[in-house]
Amino acid sequence: MLSQIETAITQARDEAGLEEVRLAWLGKSGVISTALKTLGKLPPAERKTRGQELNQLKQQAVSLWQKRKDELAQERLEAQLQSEKEDVTLPSRPEPQGSVHPISQTMDELAIIFAEMGFFVAEGPDIESDFYNFTALNIPPDHPARQMHDTFYLPSAPDGSERVLRTHTSPVQIRTLEKQKPPLRMVAMGRTYRSDYDVTHTPMFHQIEALVIDEATHMGHLKACLLDFCRRFFGISDLPLRFRPSFFPFTEPSAEVDIGCRREKNRLVLGNHGDWLEILGCGMVHPNVLRAAGVDPEKYQGFAFGMGVERLAMLKYGISDLRKFFEGDMRWLHHYGFAGFWLPDRILGNGL
Repeated sequence: MLSQIETAITQARDEAGLEEVRLAWLGKSGVISTALKTLGKLPPAERKTRGQELNQLKQQAVSLWQKRKDELAQERLEAQLQSEKEDVTLPSRPEPQGSVHPISQTMDELAIIFAEMGFFVAEGPDIESDFYNFTALNIPPDHPARQMHDTFYLPSAPDGSERVLRTHTSPVQIRTLEKQKPPLRMVAMGRTYRSDYDVTHTPMFHQIEALVIDEATHMGHLKACLLDFCRRFFGISDLPLRFRPSFFPFTEPSAEVDIGCRREKNRLVLGNHGDWLEILGCGMVHPNVLRAAGVDPEKYQGFAFGMGVERLAMLKYGISDLRKFFEGDMRWLHHYGFAGFWLPDRILGNGL
Protein backbone atom coordinates (compact mmCIF):
# COMPACT_ATOMS: atom_id res chain seq x y z
CA MET A 1 0.00 0.00 0.00
CA LEU A 2 2.90 2.38 0.73
CA SER A 3 4.17 2.05 -2.85
CA GLN A 4 0.72 2.99 -4.16
CA ILE A 5 0.66 6.08 -1.96
CA GLU A 6 4.19 7.05 -3.01
CA THR A 7 3.30 6.67 -6.68
CA ALA A 8 0.16 8.79 -6.33
CA ILE A 9 2.04 11.54 -4.47
CA THR A 10 4.93 11.58 -6.94
CA GLN A 11 2.57 11.84 -9.91
CA ALA A 12 0.79 14.91 -8.47
CA ARG A 13 1.76 17.78 -10.81
CA ASP A 14 0.46 20.69 -8.70
CA GLU A 15 -0.74 21.52 -5.20
CA ALA A 16 -4.40 20.96 -6.10
CA GLY A 17 -3.63 17.43 -7.36
CA LEU A 18 -1.56 16.74 -4.25
CA GLU A 19 -4.50 17.78 -2.07
CA GLU A 20 -6.72 15.28 -3.87
CA VAL A 21 -4.20 12.53 -3.06
CA ARG A 22 -4.20 13.56 0.60
CA LEU A 23 -7.96 13.40 0.81
CA ALA A 24 -8.04 10.01 -0.95
CA TRP A 25 -5.60 8.37 1.45
CA LEU A 26 -5.49 10.50 4.63
CA GLY A 27 -8.80 12.34 4.68
CA LYS A 28 -11.69 11.45 6.98
CA SER A 29 -13.07 9.10 4.34
CA GLY A 30 -9.66 8.12 2.97
CA VAL A 31 -8.28 4.61 2.67
CA ILE A 32 -6.13 4.71 5.80
CA SER A 33 -8.78 6.44 7.93
CA THR A 34 -11.37 3.86 6.84
CA ALA A 35 -8.99 1.02 7.73
CA LEU A 36 -8.37 2.49 11.18
CA LYS A 37 -12.12 2.56 11.83
CA THR A 38 -12.30 -1.25 11.35
CA LEU A 39 -9.76 -2.03 14.08
CA GLY A 40 -12.47 -2.38 16.71
CA LYS A 41 -13.86 -5.46 14.94
CA LEU A 42 -10.55 -7.38 15.10
CA PRO A 43 -9.38 -9.73 17.91
CA PRO A 44 -7.21 -7.91 20.53
CA ALA A 45 -3.93 -9.49 19.48
CA GLU A 46 -4.50 -8.85 15.78
CA ARG A 47 -5.90 -5.35 16.52
CA LYS A 48 -2.62 -4.24 18.14
CA THR A 49 -0.44 -5.46 15.30
CA ARG A 50 -2.74 -4.05 12.62
CA GLY A 51 -3.02 -0.73 14.43
CA GLN A 52 0.75 -0.33 14.59
CA GLU A 53 1.05 -1.11 10.87
CA LEU A 54 -1.63 1.43 9.91
CA ASN A 55 -0.19 4.18 12.15
CA GLN A 56 3.27 3.63 10.72
CA LEU A 57 1.81 3.71 7.21
CA LYS A 58 -0.02 6.97 8.02
CA GLN A 59 3.17 8.60 9.31
CA GLN A 60 5.11 7.57 6.22
CA ALA A 61 2.33 8.84 3.96
CA VAL A 62 2.22 12.19 5.75
CA SER A 63 6.00 12.50 5.45
CA LEU A 64 5.92 11.77 1.72
CA TRP A 65 3.03 14.18 1.21
CA GLN A 66 4.76 17.02 3.10
CA LYS A 67 7.99 16.51 1.15
CA ARG A 68 6.13 16.67 -2.17
CA LYS A 69 4.20 19.73 -0.99
CA ASP A 70 7.46 21.55 -0.21
CA GLU A 71 8.85 20.59 -3.62
CA LEU A 72 5.77 21.94 -5.43
CA ALA A 73 5.86 25.17 -3.41
CA GLN A 74 9.51 25.67 -4.34
CA GLU A 75 8.76 24.99 -8.00
CA ARG A 76 5.91 27.52 -7.91
CA LEU A 77 8.15 30.14 -6.29
CA GLU A 78 10.91 29.63 -8.85
CA ALA A 79 8.41 29.88 -11.69
CA GLN A 80 7.00 33.09 -10.19
CA LEU A 81 10.47 34.58 -9.83
CA GLN A 82 11.23 33.80 -13.45
CA SER A 83 7.96 35.23 -14.75
CA GLU A 84 8.18 38.40 -12.63
CA LYS A 85 11.86 39.10 -13.17
CA GLU A 86 12.59 42.74 -13.94
CA ASP A 87 15.50 44.35 -15.70
CA VAL A 88 16.80 46.81 -13.11
CA THR A 89 18.93 48.51 -15.77
CA LEU A 90 15.82 49.87 -17.51
CA PRO A 91 15.06 53.58 -16.97
CA SER A 92 12.46 54.33 -14.30
CA ARG A 93 8.86 55.05 -15.18
CA PRO A 94 8.00 58.75 -15.34
CA GLU A 95 6.29 59.90 -12.14
CA PRO A 96 3.70 62.67 -11.94
CA GLN A 97 4.86 65.98 -10.53
CA GLY A 98 4.89 66.03 -6.74
CA SER A 99 3.09 68.52 -4.52
CA VAL A 100 3.66 70.34 -1.24
CA HIS A 101 1.99 68.77 1.79
CA PRO A 102 -0.77 70.95 3.34
CA ILE A 103 1.20 71.17 6.59
CA SER A 104 4.32 72.42 4.80
CA GLN A 105 2.22 74.84 2.79
CA THR A 106 0.54 76.21 5.90
CA MET A 107 3.84 76.63 7.76
CA ASP A 108 5.30 78.52 4.80
CA GLU A 109 2.25 80.77 4.73
CA LEU A 110 2.57 81.42 8.46
CA ALA A 111 6.28 82.21 8.17
CA ILE A 112 5.65 84.76 5.42
CA ILE A 113 2.75 86.45 7.22
CA PHE A 114 4.65 86.81 10.48
CA ALA A 115 7.85 87.88 8.68
CA GLU A 116 5.91 90.75 7.12
CA MET A 117 4.76 91.66 10.65
CA GLY A 118 8.36 91.89 11.88
CA PHE A 119 8.84 88.40 13.38
CA PHE A 120 11.72 86.00 12.75
CA VAL A 121 11.53 82.18 12.90
CA ALA A 122 13.43 80.41 15.69
CA GLU A 123 13.98 76.67 16.09
CA GLY A 124 14.74 74.28 18.93
CA PRO A 125 15.23 70.56 19.62
CA ASP A 126 12.41 68.01 19.64
CA ILE A 127 13.93 66.28 22.69
CA GLU A 128 13.72 68.69 25.60
CA SER A 129 14.70 68.76 29.25
CA ASP A 130 12.07 68.99 31.95
CA PHE A 131 13.35 72.47 32.73
CA TYR A 132 12.72 73.99 29.29
CA ASN A 133 9.50 72.08 28.64
CA PHE A 134 7.86 72.62 32.03
CA THR A 135 9.75 74.37 34.85
CA ALA A 136 10.91 77.47 32.97
CA LEU A 137 7.36 77.93 31.68
CA ASN A 138 5.94 78.17 35.20
CA ILE A 139 4.29 74.74 34.99
CA PRO A 140 4.19 73.32 38.55
CA PRO A 141 5.30 69.75 39.40
CA ASP A 142 1.71 68.58 40.00
CA HIS A 143 0.33 69.96 36.72
CA PRO A 144 -1.62 67.35 34.67
CA ALA A 145 0.52 68.04 31.58
CA ARG A 146 3.47 66.40 33.35
CA GLN A 147 1.69 63.08 33.81
CA MET A 148 2.79 59.99 31.89
CA HIS A 149 -0.54 59.69 30.08
CA ASP A 150 0.03 63.09 28.42
CA THR A 151 3.80 63.27 27.96
CA PHE A 152 6.32 60.98 26.25
CA TYR A 153 9.16 60.59 28.77
CA LEU A 154 12.61 59.45 27.60
CA PRO A 155 15.54 57.95 29.53
CA SER A 156 17.18 60.51 31.79
CA ALA A 157 20.17 62.53 30.62
CA PRO A 158 23.68 61.63 31.89
CA ASP A 159 23.35 64.30 34.59
CA GLY A 160 20.12 62.66 35.84
CA SER A 161 17.73 65.32 34.52
CA GLU A 162 14.47 64.17 32.96
CA ARG A 163 14.03 64.35 29.20
CA VAL A 164 10.79 64.44 27.20
CA LEU A 165 9.56 64.79 23.66
CA ARG A 166 8.49 68.42 23.74
CA THR A 167 4.77 68.85 24.29
CA HIS A 168 4.71 72.35 22.77
CA THR A 169 7.06 74.76 20.99
CA SER A 170 7.18 77.13 24.00
CA PRO A 171 10.66 75.86 25.09
CA VAL A 172 12.04 77.63 22.01
CA GLN A 173 10.94 80.93 23.56
CA ILE A 174 13.10 80.31 26.65
CA ARG A 175 16.09 79.18 24.57
CA THR A 176 15.78 82.26 22.34
CA LEU A 177 15.52 84.68 25.27
CA GLU A 178 18.65 83.13 26.81
CA LYS A 179 20.63 83.88 23.66
CA GLN A 180 18.99 87.06 22.40
CA LYS A 181 17.90 89.76 24.83
CA PRO A 182 14.82 91.95 24.27
CA PRO A 183 13.40 93.63 22.38
CA LEU A 184 12.46 90.78 20.02
CA ARG A 185 9.63 89.34 17.95
CA MET A 186 9.86 85.66 17.19
CA VAL A 187 7.76 82.69 16.11
CA ALA A 188 8.61 79.04 16.74
CA MET A 189 7.18 76.36 14.48
CA GLY A 190 7.74 72.62 14.53
CA ARG A 191 6.73 69.15 15.65
CA THR A 192 5.32 68.52 19.11
CA TYR A 193 4.28 65.29 20.81
CA ARG A 194 1.48 64.22 23.15
CA SER A 195 0.03 60.83 23.99
CA ASP A 196 -3.33 61.09 22.22
CA TYR A 197 -4.94 59.77 19.03
CA ASP A 198 -8.39 60.40 17.57
CA VAL A 199 -10.09 62.45 14.83
CA THR A 200 -8.74 65.72 16.24
CA HIS A 201 -5.54 64.51 18.01
CA THR A 202 -2.41 62.64 16.91
CA PRO A 203 0.70 61.66 18.92
CA MET A 204 2.79 63.96 16.72
CA PHE A 205 1.51 67.30 15.44
CA HIS A 206 2.76 70.81 14.66
CA GLN A 207 2.48 74.05 16.57
CA ILE A 208 3.35 77.68 16.02
CA GLU A 209 3.93 80.03 18.92
CA ALA A 210 4.72 83.74 18.83
CA LEU A 211 6.53 85.86 21.38
CA VAL A 212 6.92 89.64 21.59
CA ILE A 213 9.04 91.15 24.38
CA ASP A 214 9.89 94.84 24.83
CA GLU A 215 9.35 97.65 27.32
CA ALA A 216 5.95 98.90 26.16
CA THR A 217 3.88 96.05 24.68
CA HIS A 218 0.45 95.53 26.23
CA MET A 219 -2.75 93.51 25.75
CA GLY A 220 -4.02 95.90 23.09
CA HIS A 221 -1.03 95.11 20.91
CA LEU A 222 -1.74 91.39 21.33
CA LYS A 223 -5.36 91.80 20.21
CA ALA A 224 -4.37 93.90 17.19
CA CYS A 225 -1.66 91.41 16.18
CA LEU A 226 -4.05 88.45 16.33
CA LEU A 227 -6.82 90.31 14.50
CA ASP A 228 -4.45 91.22 11.67
CA PHE A 229 -3.01 87.70 11.50
CA CYS A 230 -6.34 85.84 11.46
CA ARG A 231 -7.85 88.08 8.79
CA ARG A 232 -4.78 87.76 6.57
CA PHE A 233 -4.40 84.00 7.01
CA PHE A 234 -8.07 83.13 6.38
CA GLY A 235 -8.51 85.87 3.78
CA ILE A 236 -11.63 87.34 5.41
CA SER A 237 -11.36 91.11 5.88
CA ASP A 238 -14.20 91.38 8.42
CA LEU A 239 -13.50 88.17 10.37
CA PRO A 240 -14.46 88.90 14.01
CA LEU A 241 -12.40 87.76 17.01
CA ARG A 242 -13.62 87.19 20.55
CA PHE A 243 -11.31 87.06 23.60
CA ARG A 244 -12.46 85.03 26.61
CA PRO A 245 -10.66 84.97 29.98
CA SER A 246 -8.74 81.73 30.53
CA PHE A 247 -5.74 80.33 32.39
CA PHE A 248 -2.30 79.19 31.25
CA PRO A 249 0.65 78.77 33.62
CA PHE A 250 2.96 80.78 31.37
CA THR A 251 0.75 83.86 30.76
CA GLU A 252 -1.12 86.27 33.02
CA PRO A 253 -3.66 87.48 32.11
CA SER A 254 -4.60 84.70 29.68
CA ALA A 255 -7.32 84.38 27.06
CA GLU A 256 -8.87 81.95 24.60
CA VAL A 257 -9.50 83.38 21.14
CA ASP A 258 -12.57 82.54 19.04
CA ILE A 259 -13.21 83.42 15.42
CA GLY A 260 -16.61 84.01 13.85
CA CYS A 261 -18.30 81.22 11.94
CA ARG A 262 -21.57 79.45 11.18
CA ARG A 263 -22.36 75.74 10.93
CA GLU A 264 -24.31 74.36 7.98
CA LYS A 265 -25.09 70.65 8.40
CA ASN A 266 -21.62 69.06 8.23
CA ARG A 267 -19.94 72.22 6.93
CA LEU A 268 -18.21 75.01 8.84
CA VAL A 269 -18.15 78.48 7.24
CA LEU A 270 -15.83 81.13 8.68
CA GLY A 271 -16.85 84.77 8.78
CA ASN A 272 -19.04 87.29 10.56
CA HIS A 273 -22.02 84.94 11.02
CA GLY A 274 -22.85 85.13 14.74
CA ASP A 275 -21.39 81.83 15.95
CA TRP A 276 -17.91 81.21 17.39
CA LEU A 277 -15.07 78.66 17.17
CA GLU A 278 -12.05 78.54 19.50
CA ILE A 279 -8.70 78.43 17.65
CA LEU A 280 -5.86 79.48 20.00
CA GLY A 281 -4.69 80.59 23.43
CA CYS A 282 -2.77 83.73 24.30
CA GLY A 283 -1.84 86.16 27.06
CA MET A 284 0.77 88.44 28.57
CA VAL A 285 3.99 86.60 29.42
CA HIS A 286 4.10 85.62 33.10
CA PRO A 287 6.89 87.33 35.09
CA ASN A 288 8.16 83.93 36.27
CA VAL A 289 8.79 82.91 32.65
CA LEU A 290 10.81 86.07 32.04
CA ARG A 291 12.85 85.45 35.20
CA ALA A 292 13.57 81.84 34.15
CA ALA A 293 15.00 83.17 30.87
CA GLY A 294 17.11 85.78 32.63
CA VAL A 295 14.92 88.75 31.65
CA ASP A 296 13.98 91.46 34.16
CA PRO A 297 10.13 91.50 34.44
CA GLU A 298 10.30 94.95 36.04
CA LYS A 299 11.72 96.36 32.81
CA TYR A 300 10.29 94.12 30.09
CA GLN A 301 6.90 92.70 29.31
CA GLY A 302 5.25 91.14 26.29
CA PHE A 303 2.71 88.73 24.91
CA ALA A 304 2.66 85.20 23.56
CA PHE A 305 0.16 83.06 21.68
CA GLY A 306 0.13 79.57 20.21
CA MET A 307 -1.99 77.40 17.97
CA GLY A 308 -1.95 74.07 16.13
CA VAL A 309 -0.80 74.20 12.51
CA GLU A 310 -2.99 71.24 11.56
CA ARG A 311 -6.02 72.98 13.04
CA LEU A 312 -5.36 76.08 10.96
CA ALA A 313 -4.93 73.98 7.82
CA MET A 314 -8.12 72.01 8.51
CA LEU A 315 -10.14 75.21 8.92
CA LYS A 316 -8.69 76.94 5.88
CA TYR A 317 -8.75 74.01 3.47
CA GLY A 318 -11.81 72.08 4.65
CA ILE A 319 -10.04 68.97 5.98
CA SER A 320 -12.18 67.09 8.48
CA ASP A 321 -9.88 64.36 9.88
CA LEU A 322 -6.51 65.26 11.44
CA ARG A 323 -5.16 61.73 10.99
CA LYS A 324 -5.24 62.05 7.20
CA PHE A 325 -2.26 64.42 7.36
CA PHE A 326 -0.01 61.54 8.41
CA GLU A 327 -1.38 58.47 6.58
CA GLY A 328 0.60 59.02 3.35
CA ASP A 329 -2.37 58.34 1.04
CA MET A 330 -1.14 59.58 -2.35
CA ARG A 331 -4.68 60.21 -3.57
CA TRP A 332 -5.33 62.47 -0.58
CA LEU A 333 -1.99 64.24 -1.04
CA HIS A 334 -2.63 64.84 -4.74
CA HIS A 335 -6.03 66.30 -3.89
CA TYR A 336 -4.93 68.58 -1.05
CA GLY A 337 -1.31 69.23 -2.15
CA PHE A 338 0.04 72.55 -3.41
CA ALA A 339 2.48 73.66 -6.07
CA GLY A 340 4.37 75.55 -3.36
CA PHE A 341 6.26 78.82 -3.45
CA TRP A 342 9.66 80.25 -2.68
CA LEU A 343 10.38 81.02 0.99
CA PRO A 344 13.00 83.79 1.39
CA ASP A 345 16.03 82.92 3.51
CA ARG A 346 15.71 86.20 5.38
CA ILE A 347 12.62 84.86 7.18
CA LEU A 348 14.52 82.09 8.94
CA GLY A 349 16.49 82.77 12.10
CA ASN A 350 19.38 80.79 13.52
CA GLY A 351 18.54 77.33 14.89
CA LEU A 352 19.01 77.19 18.65
